[in-house]
Amino acid sequence: VTVCVYRCTSGDSACVYCDSACLVEQSLDTNLLNNAVRLQLSHCIVLPGGVHVHETLNNVVILVSTNQSVHRLVLPHPSRMYRSELVTELHMQSIFTDVGKLSLQDPSHSVLIPSSVGQAGSPSTSTAWLSQSGEAHYALASPAGGIMVVSLPPHDTQGSVSVVELKRSSMMQRLSGWMPSSIRGEQSPADLALSLAVRELEEDSFIFALCQDHKLRMWSFREQACLLEADMLDYMPACRGLKRLSGQGHRLRLSPSPSGLCLCVYLAVPQRGQFTVLQLVSTDSSRYSLDHVSSLFTTQETLVDFALTSTDIWAVWVDDSNTTVVKYIDFEHNTAGQWNQVFVQPPPEEEVHIGVDQDPRETYLEVLFSPLHFTASAIVKALQIYRRGSERITDLSWDSLKKEVTVAVESELQSSVTEFEFSQEDYRQLQVEFWSKFYACCLQYQEVQSLPLGLTVSQNTGLICLLKKGFVSFLLPCFAVDHLYLSYDEYLFSEEETPITEEPELGRDVLQLVQCLRLVSDAVSGEMAYEMEKALEHLQSPERAADLVLENMLSNDNENVIEDIQNKLQDIRNPMGAMMVLLREMDLETDSDVGGEGTLVPGLNLRISLSQLLGSSSAVSVVCQAVCHMTMTRTLFCRDLLILQKLYLRFGDNVFLGGGAQLLQLQQDLIPRSSNLLSSYYLLKHISQSLASSVPIDIITRHNIQCYEVIPVPDMMSSECEVLTVPFYTVLSPQTVVELFYQTAARKLIISQIYSQQQSNAPLRWSHMISNVVVLLAQLWPSNPGFQFPECLMANCQYTQLQDYVRLIGPWCQVNIGSCRFMLGQCYLANGEGQKVGYRNYRGG
Repeated sequence: VTVCVYRCTSGDSACVYCDSACLVEQSLDTNLLNNAVRLQLSHCIVLPGGVHVHETLNNVVILVSTNQSVHRLVLPHPSRMYRSELVTELHMQSIFTDVGKLSLQDPSHSVLIPSSVGQAGSPSTSTAWLSQSGEAHYALASPAGGIMVVSLPPHDTQGSVSVVELKRSSMMQRLSGWMPSSIRGEQSPADLALSLAVRELEEDSFIFALCQDHKLRMWSFREQACLLEADMLDYMPACRGLKRLSGQGHRLRLSPSPSGLCLCVYLAVPQRGQFTVLQLVSTDSSRYSLDHVSSLFTTQETLVDFALTSTDIWAVWVDDSNTTVVKYIDFEHNTAGQWNQVFVQPPPEEEVHIGVDQDPRETYLEVLFSPLHFTASAIVKALQIYRRGSERITDLSWDSLKKEVTVAVESELQSSVTEFEFSQEDYRQLQVEFWSKFYACCLQYQEVQSLPLGLTVSQNTGLICLLKKGFVSFLLPCFAVDHLYLSYDEYLFSEEETPITEEPELGRDVLQLVQCLRLVSDAVSGEMAYEMEKALEHLQSPERAADLVLENMLSNDNENVIEDIQNKLQDIRNPMGAMMVLLREMDLETDSDVGGEGTLVPGLNLRISLSQLLGSSSAVSVVCQAVCHMTMTRTLFCRDLLILQKLYLRFGDNVFLGGGAQLLQLQQDLIPRSSNLLSSYYLLKHISQSLASSVPIDIITRHNIQCYEVIPVPDMMSSECEVLTVPFYTVLSPQTVVELFYQTAARKLIISQIYSQQQSNAPLRWSHMISNVVVLLAQLWPSNPGFQFPECLMANCQYTQLQDYVRLIGPWCQVNIGSCRFMLGQCYLANGEGQKVGYRNYRGG
């Protein structure tokens, strides 16, 4: 069960409060119905750390803490909702389906926090847990210091609610209500807990409190005592003066480790922050202490959240420009204290480049409705504001939303026109003005939806999710060659950061070469990047396009970038070897056919399980977006490498130690290989962003029947052919042709192959599985023998997209030429263009 939780806010700018909790259940295996719920808690504030989700054998239990009450929701576990383990439905009901039948005010599942005489304020933070016996416990930080614990009996037994208070007197008193503060003695405000965490160990529950006085306290729920107190400033160098300051943003996380329990304390102090990792150590006499593992300093960005595993710290910040920054670090073995980069998807460009031969409306629509740019909800909100209407926009298809946007912007433009005659240039400027206004509105809402709220890491699978205001982002492993190209120079500080070669000298050369590629990338202007993109689209020679870009760089080199590149190139001892390493890593050509002979056929139960694995629309989007990101990165990589190789030829013997022989190898071997790779990755990028056409299933079925009756092709299909129902995206989301291919043909072949390589008892880790999926899916590679992708397009009546695919590979791909001609002929026949079909279209069929 994967449940995403975040606190919802309401109110105006003068009074914003968290009065509800939004819960969303997501699955990567199946599409869930009724999977989102908003728990409205009138006149209450959901506390930080106030929502916890727990799984038992039969139930999913959600514990909610507010400033006035605590609540428990008991929902059925998915494994109990469907009696058969062999579930094959395309859609399943979420655990939230019947949540409307439950009441947050049910006395057996909720209780008001008793008020205390003379106590002002309410709890500031909280945590909650289920005991092994099923009791629900809520630990609340008292505003006057100390911890209050409210306990509910197991949901299926009768019992009374108990309220206890943990005090620094090392006593725990069971109360029917709060004692007056004048009787029990005031707690110092320094004891105010800023962050709470709990862990059950050795039949006891240990409550950890990180307090305003910078001290960490550990309470035993069973022993009724504070067992440990440690000053966290002892682990911070140059902490003079900090003891006088009360902590405000301190945070605490726990994680099980092979040696027991690991703690991570984040100390938020002025001008700097620090993560301190500690190990809880116990003795035979039930005494506890902390062993210091490491202290790690952070940058100046504002910390949003962090997660702790047994080996790493994962953290998310926002910087001064409101950009999301995600990093991680191995806290035990990273002696340099260097954080690792996570490459977050960049926001859409603030300005849209419109070529002189492009229509502004079509250009803006293409950017707005292309994958990876804007969420549908951001466009809907912008449309509602733009139309100045209060009506809600619901149940629109992606195409319908596109039409609504077009009508809204064009109507606004027409209503502003007061003259009857316009020059073409004046009207074009008006179009740019109004479409840029709508685009800016979309940017604003996309930025709001991209605001990070939290980070979660699954200890069992290694799945890492970044929770944002409008959606959830999944973190995927980055391949070595992409890591090199995307990393900032300060992260490429040693050969150890080059995992694609084991030779130190060659690794050093690869790093130097990549740094040159970064300089080339920075020197390519937006206009020249656009021109090279258009050259690839119009099937012009990549080598000739690279020559034109290089000429532009040389003529506009006002900052002596070319000289910097030349100086770095002279330090590379074996440039040919470094280039071949990079080309080898990016070449996805293989002799094997994915899903062909040799794939292990699993048993029935496993086949049914495989039929669901990574089959939901969320998983389809994650996998195919990963393919898109990889192809976008490598298209730029190959472009810059080709330009750099052309620059090598220009420099000649000035940078080559080997002289003419290496120049000849570069010209006759490496440049053609780079050119071919650039064309291949541009093709993959293009199809991963090309939208599929919505075709009714009866038309698809009729087409396939006619196709195989009229023109029998016994050897054309390399795998079993079947027509699958592709669900229409009534949800506001586009579907690319790569997603269509993954859903209808590729996924089951890919997953079966992964399982055939998997050891039977080995756990399936997220990083390993998703890496294999992306690599295998990227073997849409046109130079490989498999022909499943064009077959899928034909079987699903994607004629325009198939024609475009054949057009793009025509000049340079020498594989499956006959099959491509046959498919092109089929497209002509389906589109009523039979006159274009000649003998040559079928010669290779």
